[in-house]
Amino acid sequence: MGILVHKDTKVIVQGITGKAAAFHTQQMIDYGTKVVGGVTPGKGGQIACGVPVFNTVREAVEATGATASVIYVPARFAADSIMEAVDADLDVVVCISEHIPVQDMIKVRRYMEGRKTHLIGPNCPGILTADECKLGIIPGYIHRKGHVGVISRSGTLTYEATFQLTAAGIGQTTAIGIGGDPVKGTDFIDALKLFKEDPETLAVLMIGEIGGTAEEDAAKWIAANMPDKPVAAFIAGRQAPPGKRMGHAGAIISGGKGTAADKIKALHEVGIEVADTVADIGETVVKTLKERGIYDKCHTC
Repeated sequence: MGILVHKDTKVIVQGITGKAAAFHTQQMIDYGTKVVGGVTPGKGGQIACGVPVFNTVREAVEATGATASVIYVPARFAADSIMEAVDADLDVVVCISEHIPVQDMIKVRRYMEGRKTHLIGPNCPGILTADECKLGIIPGYIHRKGHVGVISRSGTLTYEATFQLTAAGIGQTTAIGIGGDPVKGTDFIDALKLFKEDPETLAVLMIGEIGGTAEEDAAKWIAANMPDKPVAAFIAGRQAPPGKRMGHAGAIISGGKGTAADKIKALHEVGIEVADTVADIGETVVKTLKERGIYDKCHTC
């Protein structure tokens, strides 16, 4: 079942005529995603990746019945593209674009208040429900259908963790890359709430990194609200010096807060097993599943 996207989700691609967008659109189609149209202003009436191109998101939605969008546009156009999708009342919008100014995203978040659209990103790899649908750049071949949900701030670690799970015979429901920017549409708790309500998701893997307090907040929420579904975790950036941004815009330790040690401590305090290294992520999930007595249900080999 998974969360947010499934085999019947109809998708449009904003910026579909760009080189990167066209490549990843074809990858999405090959995975089985129902891409029904694209949007590039001024290029309406053309065909790209075998689907019609429209001038606006609203035109595309009215013509195709799409309920989701994935955005591949340069940073300077990204905020307007998100708000255009929100105006069209789409259920899910995934923004892959990186380097969007923080002020632009603050404007987007305020614009979205009271609207139904669920934004994933920006600066994220997207979302994939195994064997059903993917929006974004997550490679499909590393996934297998199963019962573990994956939430990650890091795109690369999303792929590595999922690959390890699949290699260990642990299938996934949905993998969602929430992105590493300081202001974004979906955070850990947002995704955890969705996984909590999904009957097919029996456990969750949460991959965090230094910067901010999202992981600490998630640990408290899990302890108070999700005792029936075990969570395993990994925190990237243990060796990062304070005050130095490491990779993502949001991955910076400042004011003595946001360290890996703080996050790991918060997770341990509520009984969440944390992998010591990247290489240990899969083993840590397996250990968690066995301790909670659901390994046999989650093991698909």
